[in-house]
Amino acid sequence: MRLPPGAAWFRVGAGDRAGCTGANKRVAEQQDDILTLDHLGKTFRVGFWGKKVVAVRDVSLTLKRGESLGYLGPNGSGKTTSIKCILNLIQPTTGKIHLFGADPSDANARARVGYLPEAPYFYDYLKPTEVLDYVGKLYGLDAATRKKRIPMLLDRLGLSQAMDRELRGFSKGMLQRVGIAQSLLSDPDLLIYDEPLSGLDPIGRKEVRELMAELRQEGKSLFFSSHVLTDIETLCDAVCILDRGEVVAQGRLADLLRMDKLESEAVIELPVDGLETARSQLLALPGVELMAQRGAILRLRLPTDVVPGLTAAVVEAHATLRELSQRRESLEELFVQKALHVSTDGQRAAPAARSM
Repeated sequence: MRLPPGAAWFRVGAGDRAGCTGANKRVAEQQDDILTLDHLGKTFRVGFWGKKVVAVRDVSLTLKRGESLGYLGPNGSGKTTSIKCILNLIQPTTGKIHLFGADPSDANARARVGYLPEAPYFYDYLKPTEVLDYVGKLYGLDAATRKKRIPMLLDRLGLSQAMDRELRGFSKGMLQRVGIAQSLLSDPDLLIYDEPLSGLDPIGRKEVRELMAELRQEGKSLFFSSHVLTDIETLCDAVCILDRGEVVAQGRLADLLRMDKLESEAVIELPVDGLETARSQLLALPGVELMAQRGAILRLRLPTDVVPGLTAAVVEAHATLRELSQRRESLEELFVQKALHVSTDGQRAAPAARSM
């Protein structure tokens, strides 16, 4: 298949790939930092008068070998713009980017990256095998390697039964799987995914989530954005949350979502006789908040220092304390608190101070 003139950005010839095994790659592999953003900023000029619009402002982060980082933020917060800067698709206005210790313009560095855009597009008259064969040629993979890896990847993504069908008959979720397959074709060290779970049904999302977990176990580094926060919480070691181009929270999930020792959760079973009276007694305790109720079962949130009073009230009301635990903040709560904080007048408040 003939390559278009614009393919030079993506293509890495045999000579260039051989260079990946030379001194530059050895130096890069001695470093733990796979990706570094150093005060990254990007400003666009829009409209007739060239009005400045700041898309990304002073973003700094580091992704280490084998780690998975979730890049979060509301729509328009600068996630995709950052990714385009990392991939050398657009140039940053300020700051520096290091990809495997090199500049993103380095073809050898980019050859070690697998990329999935938010809305991958392929010519709909092609088949999955043809798409992957084309991508393999862009990467400079020889025919034997392409012949081996293409059916293996399509089978791994659940597309083996559809590998000879034209893409025009594929669902959005199936096209997303083709996009993931092409990102893995060159066996990259770093995977950059922009909304990789978009368009997938629950079963497909589970399969892709399991695949990404396997890739982590294989030593791949993952950098991806997603609006499915539960998946981010499952797959990521660390997160970086943006709001209007600025970092509002950043760090390892274990630190950001630490157990809050000032709050606890309790599950209580109320007595059948006097249920409403017992319920009122428990909810009258200072700081106790009803989180959910299902029949005679209550789930309560309360300050930890109120726990002794709660246990005494449970005994007095002839209820049963089924569960008592410290409360752990969820990633969704952190996201809402940091990136979607709304002031009393209905406007989004100014970004919070950076959290490390």
